[in-house]
Amino acid sequence: MDSLFASPVTLGLLVMNVIASLIAFRREAFMQQNILWVGPMRERGEWYRGISSGFLHVNGPHLLLNMYGLWLFGPICEYVLGGVGFAIVYFASLVGGSAWAYVHNQNSPDYRAAGASGALSGMVLAFCLFEPFAILLAFFVIPMWGIVFGVLYVAISYAFSMRENRIIGHEAHLGGAVAGVIATLLVRPETFSEFVAQAAARFG
Repeated sequence: MDSLFASPVTLGLLVMNVIASLIAFRREAFMQQNILWVGPMRERGEWYRGISSGFLHVNGPHLLLNMYGLWLFGPICEYVLGGVGFAIVYFASLVGGSAWAYVHNQNSPDYRAAGASGALSGMVLAFCLFEPFAILLAFFVIPMWGIVFGVLYVAISYAFSMRENRIIGHEAHLGGAVAGVIATLLVRPETFSEFVAQAAARFG
């Protein structure tokens, strides 16, 4: 908890997500006006939905899972990137995830999505660049290096995004992950050389 209070951007994002989601749980109209919905975006230019949808969640477990990820990885990424840098990476990942989801589903006007998972995907991939050999638990049970987790995450997100009748928005995960890596390298270019140095030390 101390690390969270020492990370004001992470704490602010967490509070914003919780407040917006709780409002949406009680007010369906608020939810429908702000989720990522292809039809209104394409027909009425409601592009703000690409950002507002990232602060809404469909139910309590969805919110808790994403906020757990934000609490777990946010303070570390904010420490490495700084407050401004972390905010840039977070919102770049959010927009990248929404953009990928929109393009992928642009011919399905009824497609709707909500959640911070696109932004969180970028944040997790940024962590994998900072700590490629940290142990992460895939599916909460399978231990693996961060870099292995990151590669598998992108591959699985792509494969699942190609499936029909998706319940989870894997395309947003994929877009957020890609945008997060690019934004991290732009905000903090030395990340790449540090990543290479860690790999060389591990295998050299």
